Amino acid sequence: MKAPALALLIALSLPGTALAQAYQCRVPDRIELPRPPRQDSTTVRAPVARYTLAVSWSPEFCRSQRGRSANDYQCSGKIGRFGFVLHGLWPEAAKGPAPQWCALEPRPSAADIRANLCMTPAPSLLEHEWAKHGSCMAVTPAGYFKVAGILWNSLRLPDADKLSRREGLTAADLRREFVRRNPGFTESSVGLQVSNGGWLRELRLCYDKDFMPTACPPRGFGPKGTVPLKIWRGL
Repeated sequence: MKAPALALLIALSLPGTALAQAYQCRVPDRIELPRPPRQDSTTVRAPVARYTLAVSWSPEFCRSQRGRSANDYQCSGKIGRFGFVLHGLWPEAAKGPAPQWCALEPRPSAADIRANLCMTPAPSLLEHEWAKHGSCMAVTPAGYFKVAGILWNSLRLPDADKLSRREGLTAADLRREFVRRNPGFTESSVGLQVSNGGWLRELRLCYDKDFMPTACPPRGFGPKGTVPLKIWRGL
């Protein structure tokens, strides 16, 4: 990792408020490790030009997924309740397909999973994100999760539950609230992913190769301006 990027990550390690999205999160004493990830697409090796931090709105995910898995930590309420959670940190190429599936090993340890379960409350997702994305930017799962965690902890996430009650809520309203809380960002660096019904699914935060917020590419930026936005409460 280059010196400017390392210096930024150290600066970002100051306490943020992202973990406040995990309400009373309690990590279990014992965790059943997931099955090894199954590579679902081809390996792509390319220089990393930028990054995407995908931040999911958990209530929207859970309203259709709750109860589907015996080890459902995210949606069952067994270890706490969750607002925004980290989906993953994704390296991106300057053009063309993103780097992916660079290695399936080493696998995350139980300690790796436990240390990050309140950030990403799904062991199988932590394993998948490392294998598909993290292995193309870090040597070990612990190294990947450390970088992702520093970025995650630096965020001051908006109160989406409160925003959901705003009459006439738009995509611009959410972006403005995020930027107000995170002055290093501009609205152009906050992508949104929504469902077909206009419900918020994810924030897609865009960083350059030195982990500085940067404008997102037009593709995948999501709804703009006064496009109506809905947020499932579910907390």
